[in-house]
Amino acid sequence: MVCTSNTAELAATYAALILADEGVEITGDKILALTSAAKVEVEAIWATLLAKALDGKDVKSMLTAVGAGAGAPAAGGAPAAAGGAPAAASEEAPAEKKEEAKEESDDDMGFGLFD
Repeated sequence: MVCTSNTAELAATYAALILADEGVEITGDKILALTSAAKVEVEAIWATLLAKALDGKDVKSMLTAVGAGAGAPAAGGAPAAAGGAPAAASEEAPAEKKEEAKEESDDDMGFGLFD
């Protein structure tokens, strides 16, 4: 079956998820075996790249942490210096966010989304 690249990408991703769910090591060959069984043609290079990208990662924990927000960058965009700087940065961050949200409001301009 000839598939679009989106279908092939999804099939390879689902194959990797199946392997992770079963506790099997994710390799390019195993991804290709699963996609071949599903009659989806995936180029070997893409299966290998996906396997290398997931190598050493706990795919199950990545899936359960999707909504947790654990990967959000620190406020300010720069690493905090030693000493009292982290406390000051954390105190300033909420105030800055409130100001930005207030400035970006469409209601202040006299029109809204459904006007």
